[in-house]
Amino acid sequence: MRLIKEIYHIDMEKTQQSKLLTELPEMDIVIKMGCDVVCPLFPADYEEDWGLDDPNGKSDAEFKAVICTIEENVLRLAEKIRSGAISLNT
Repeated sequence: MRLIKEIYHIDMEKTQQSKLLTELPEMDIVIKMGCDVVCPLFPADYEEDWGLDDPNGKSDAEFKAVICTIEENVLRLAEKIRSGAISLNT
């Protein structure tokens, strides 16, 4: 969270909170980060697995590399949505 605040000026401690799986709304898009973690199944119109390495316990530089990869993937996903390459039932 510290690096997100440093890079993007977003204080996730103020804007994000833990949620129970039962508290999540229906999802159009599900993104699995990888990180050697088994994700719960969520029904969605579209799903991607980004297969990221878990930077937990590693250097800030490794965290920043993962953050950069996530940003690139989000921008690519946004372009897929804009171009109509992803069809959502919303």
